[in-house]
Formats: sequence, structure tokens, C-alpha cells
Amino acid sequence: MAVLPPFPRLPSLNALRAFEAAARLGGFAPAAEELRVTPGAITAQIKALEDELGAALFERHARGVRLTALGQRALPGFVGAFDALGLAMRELRREAAPRRAHIAALPAVAQLWLAPRLPALRQALPEADISVTAMELPPNLKRVPFDLCLFYAETAPPGSVWLAADEILPVCAPELANSLKSPEDLRQVACLTDSAWAEDWAIWSAAAMPGVDFAPRGPVFSLYALAVAEALNGAGVLMAHRALVAPHLASGALVAPFDRAVRLPRNLYGWMLQPAANRDLAAILQRLVALA
Repeated sequence: MAVLPPFPRLPSLNALRAFEAAARLGGFAPAAEELRVTPGAITAQIKALEDELGAALFERHARGVRLTALGQRALPGFVGAFDALGLAMRELRREAAPRRAHIAALPAVAQLWLAPRLPALRQALPEADISVTAMELPPNLKRVPFDLCLFYAETAPPGSVWLAADEILPVCAPELANSLKSPEDLRQVACLTDSAWAEDWAIWSAAAMPGVDFAPRGPVFSLYALAVAEALNGAGVLMAHRALVAPHLASGALVAPFDRAVRLPRNLYGWMLQPAANRDLAAILQRLVALA
């Protein structure tokens, strides 16, 4: 009777993912955020992996964790392995649904820049099945099931296309603009602020009112599209990003009361992984450039 040797069992894939994410991101909390689990789950997975190995992968300190020498040596191999796994899964999805395109975009960009262009995009590419997910930060396209990214960035991502400059300027409804003769008049009206871009008022006022101590007063919104809607309603003056309110400026629903805009050191880019690898995705990017 043949005697079969014991088959070596791999550790839990979840435990390996927890180690790779925590090691790459420098902590259990950011790993938990990326993997959509609790920090406690990350801690338990890594502890189980260390128990199985009989060696520590992290040094625990009051201020956080740090990789051991063993963990440092292991990390590059696991990063490469999970990148390869993500790419293999991406190709499998593309083969299974070749016409599907999933776009990840900054919420304001998704609502105010991309959404008005979707009808023309569908008309130009009727066979494309386009989905959109709004998120605050660009995803790692090697790891998540997104195909295209639309985000502001100071440096052009690899393989990206330029879509718009980022220029800020105050805008408001025409009726409110009639009461504004100079930037100093902003002290007398509500100034609408988006919480993610709260520094925009300070940047613009420093350029438009040098030496003037100006602090905007008015409501703060966590959704930029809601702040735009309130500006359209006449609720106050919004520090706008020109590319996101361009249709309202073109229609006259919003106006710029002052002849002063400030160019920020970033642009709106669109990009995908391996730009030449998929003609359908490349066609979508090219069409977005044409529609910009």
C-alpha cells in the first residue's frame, strides 16, 4: 500500500492579505480600512499567521507596529504575489465581460463633470456597459475591480490623460452678484464651503485680497454637489472649481462676480492600468478627452 506524504497546507489567504496590507501600509488600521474589515480582525489574522509560523512579523509598540527583519524580507514577495493575483482576476473579469467598464471618480467629479458627459459617451460607444463609483481617493487598480480613474492630482499618474485644469473662483446666482462690487464685499454675504476643499477660500483670498484678513462665514457641506446646488438656490457665494461648474457658468445660472481666478497646482486626469491593453477602455478615455 502506497504511503502518501502529508500535503503542505498554505496559511489562510485572509491572513496573508492582512499581513501584506499591514506591512505595505505601515499599520493595522490602514490595512483594515483597505480590506474593509475591523482593526481587530487584522490583528487576529496576523497573530494566527505568526503563531503558525512560530515567528513574529511585527514588533508591537505603544505608537503602532513595525515590521521585524523577517517581515521586511517577506514583504516584496507578497506585494508582487497579490499584485499578480489582482491582475489575473482583472483579466478574468475582462474576458468574462469585455464591454464592461467600471469608473472610479471623486464624488464631485462623478456628479458634476462625468455625469453630464455620460449620455454623449453612451451614444458614441453604445456597446459599452459603464458603471460609476464615487470615492474620495484613487483606488489601487492592481487590487480592486475598477477599470478607469478620474481624480485631481498634482502629478500626472502613469498612462494618464489630461482632462481639465483646476482653477478656483467665487461664483453665485446673478441676483446675489449684483450686490458684490469688490472682494471685500464677501464679508457681508454667506460664503459656501466644501469641507474637503476648505482651504480654497484662504488660497483665493490671499491672491485676490493680499494683506486683508478675511475669514469666510457661512455653511459648510460634505458634498460639493450640494454646495453647488445651494449656490444655484441663491444661498451664498461658492468657492468653485471651474471645471465642475462650467455648464452653470455657460448657461448664466451662476456668474463670477469678480474678475479673479486662481490656478491650483493640480489637474483632473483620467487613467487606467496598462493603457494599451484594452481598446474599449482606451476608447472611453479618448472620448472623455474629446468631451472635456
